[in-house]
Amino acid sequence: MAQLHFIGGEKGGVGKSVLARVLAQYCIDHGKPFVGFDTDRSHSTFLRFYGDFAAKTIVDDFVSLDAIAEALSGDGERRVLVDLAAQTMPPLRRWIDESGLLPLLAEQHIPVRFWHVMDDGADSLALLDRLLAAFGNQVSYTVVLNHGRGGDFRSFHDSAVKAKALDAGAAIIELRALHEASMRKIDAYNASFWSAINNRGEGALGMLERQRVKIWLNKTYQDIAAFV
Repeated sequence: MAQLHFIGGEKGGVGKSVLARVLAQYCIDHGKPFVGFDTDRSHSTFLRFYGDFAAKTIVDDFVSLDAIAEALSGDGERRVLVDLAAQTMPPLRRWIDESGLLPLLAEQHIPVRFWHVMDDGADSLALLDRLLAAFGNQVSYTVVLNHGRGGDFRSFHDSAVKAKALDAGAAIIELRALHEASMRKIDAYNASFWSAINNRGEGALGMLERQRVKIWLNKTYQDIAAFV
């Protein structure tokens, strides 16, 4: 069936676009049709790395956002991945609510999943609480604890927000940290994860760097496979 995935977290710098890129590469590597949308007005990271599969959308323009829903009406197996920039939830929620998107997709048996990418700060926790309050049991959730952006998630594990997420049926996964120098090099050369693993020559990752990326990507695939 078609699937709609929103990859967000509302906070800048928590790794939303990294996860969107991983999901895109997972779909490519596993032969799952998908289309992507990038809502970031300034950086457009998702579009930069996966431009053959992604398009730009303006989150405060209903006509632009409507293209997300229209994409679900194509190939029945298509995944639609939406990379949400920071602070996009208010206009996105207006579009979802005023368009009656969730009841419409429920009638068509199209699942909707929010991936909430978190660092270990209190604001990420508060933003998750807001997300749960906004959509309740109407959607599915995957909470992503990004160890590339934080190493101590005890405040999350001890929180009432975690209990709320579990009550809402949320899955909780850990996104392992990728070696920082390798990630910087991948970003500097606008390389997809496939290119990072397979390309050779000037500017490419070294042999062991490529191996580390491959191991990291395969482990991450194991964690996300049940939800894509």
